[in-house]
Amino acid sequence: MSDIRFDGRVAIVTGAGHGLGRSHAKLLASRGAKVMVNDLGGSVDGTGSGSAAEDVAQEIREAGGQALSHRANVTKPDEVEDMVKQAVGEWGQVDILVNNAGILRDKSFAKMTVEDFQAVVDVHLMGSMVCTKAVWELMREAGYGRIAMTSSSSGIYGNFGQSNYGAAKMGLVGFMNVLHLEGAKYNIRVNSLAPVAATRMTENLMPPAALDLLTPEAVSAGLVYLVSEDAPSRVVLAAGAGGYAASKIYETDGIYLPPDQQTPENIAANIDAILDTGAQKEFQQGGEQGVKFLGKAAAALGVKLG
Repeated sequence: MSDIRFDGRVAIVTGAGHGLGRSHAKLLASRGAKVMVNDLGGSVDGTGSGSAAEDVAQEIREAGGQALSHRANVTKPDEVEDMVKQAVGEWGQVDILVNNAGILRDKSFAKMTVEDFQAVVDVHLMGSMVCTKAVWELMREAGYGRIAMTSSSSGIYGNFGQSNYGAAKMGLVGFMNVLHLEGAKYNIRVNSLAPVAATRMTENLMPPAALDLLTPEAVSAGLVYLVSEDAPSRVVLAAGAGGYAASKIYETDGIYLPPDQQTPENIAANIDAILDTGAQKEFQQGGEQGVKFLGKAAAALGVKLG
């Protein structure tokens, strides 16, 4: 198997001043990518600012790579557009976008303010949208693009005290699903990473022995694959402590109830059959669900469709 390289490719990595983003940026650069390192330089909750992005860019340059830095706030389209303009001005293109920027404001939903919910959704979900929008037309015109979202088990499966974070992270899976379809004919592949690593976001949540195993570098190996030339598309890759798995959404085959039996009581009476996973499927787009239900109804009622 040949080495995965990024010679001649240009990557933007958001939230790259610390933790996973820093690891992603450095690994991409070490494999030949020219990297725009983005970070506002704030704390974990998104407040403050600093020189983190330039510090990482300098590390890359000192190691022989090519890197620029930009402190764009990913929620502000004008700042993001300026960042993309600088990358294109310096290197002529943008081939890869890693949407990694994020903040945490954990509280139980009962104690969470609307402001804290909005702030987290704005950075993770809307920030990823703003950055993707800024490069989307460039990638369409080039006939090439690799985009990675950063999802989380907190969204896919749930995690106490993270309703804001979980909502944003699962929203990114939906965003990925649609962009995968819309980008396919332009060779734009869109995937999601669901990481667990020792970072500023997790350092107070796990014991030292666990943190020692959860290196950012182990996760970055998965990220780099997701944005490579031969990457798949519409994959949610879970990664942590050297473990790699795919998270998938399936729909059970379900049942059909004729019109006179379509009641809450009959749904309750058939819930075991509805939940049965024996014939579940992974759909490739939302319309398949409607086709399935219409097919069941038409077969039961003897109706010809189309």
